[in-house]
Amino acid sequence: MSRLWRIIDANLNRLTEGLRVIEDLMRFGWEDIRFAEEVKRMRLAMADLFKPFRDQLLDSRDAEHDPGLTISCTLALDGRRTTEEILAANFKRAEEAARSLEEYLKLLNCYSVAKEVEAKRFQLYQLEQRVFRQSWSIKRKHCLDTDIYGITASEYSLGRSNPEVVRMMLEAGIKVIQYREKEKRMAEKYRECIAIRDLTAKFNAKLIVNDDVHLALAVAADGVHLGQEDLPVAKARELVGERMIIGLSTHSPEQAEEAVRQPVDYIGVGPIYQTFTKKDVCDPVGLEYLEYVVNHIDLPFVAIGGIKVHNIGPVIQKGARTVALVTEIVGAEDIGQKVEDIRAAIARAKEMV
Repeated sequence: MSRLWRIIDANLNRLTEGLRVIEDLMRFGWEDIRFAEEVKRMRLAMADLFKPFRDQLLDSRDAEHDPGLTISCTLALDGRRTTEEILAANFKRAEEAARSLEEYLKLLNCYSVAKEVEAKRFQLYQLEQRVFRQSWSIKRKHCLDTDIYGITASEYSLGRSNPEVVRMMLEAGIKVIQYREKEKRMAEKYRECIAIRDLTAKFNAKLIVNDDVHLALAVAADGVHLGQEDLPVAKARELVGERMIIGLSTHSPEQAEEAVRQPVDYIGVGPIYQTFTKKDVCDPVGLEYLEYVVNHIDLPFVAIGGIKVHNIGPVIQKGARTVALVTEIVGAEDIGQKVEDIRAAIARAKEMV
């Protein structure tokens, strides 16, 4: 009997500890009082449910001889790289503990308590879904909280592979990488994206795939970037779900206004200057369109098209917070130094505003 209570004690601790980790992130990380209070109420309710059994739980506890610590240290499977991974792990921890509690409470003839735990477990499933939807929304809302938006272009990369160039960009601190390769075969694009996905994960950066929704899904990219002639945004959102970022290229005030009415997370604004990087590109839209977006469009945006170190100043001064430079970066002998030069130019432009 004491061994069963030991199992109950261990799983109650797992459940409430998992809820506390979630509660702390809701309270201090997200500053979302609604979720924090809901998790706290559930945690306290679970603790209250087991108060009548406090003596049995404490008497059965034997943390000193628990083999679980040795197993955990040996396997080392609990590494976390993001708050999203912490959330996922602790929701599963709490849900699995609740299931174990249900089963062993029944063996102890505590059937009514087991059914209350079961009800809480289903509440946890629903809460997990709502929390992760909120997490995805926050992530998408802040998808362009960065200064430089990197884009691949193997044609201009001095013979270096895309993964090699992307690693250099990531090492220089670039946090968003768009994979854009129009002419390669799908098998090669897939292999390159898989390698780049691994790199962006290690550097806590985002991978956006240009044009191809299915490729983005296949490599578990963070997002997909669409052109005006690509798959309609509404259909893309239907395919990728709520988790993935969707960007849309725009070239006029009308297109920007339409983007606001669609499930788009950010827009591309350009080409600001004349560019030869992309085939079949429209004429430059100039700084006037950029200024319109800054003053009228409530969406994150990236300024793109012909931007170089020598002409980035006006782009920043007009209000761009995120800029894409393609050949200027991938075609640099020293990508790290080039990124430093770009950031220095951005800083100088901001000082003049």
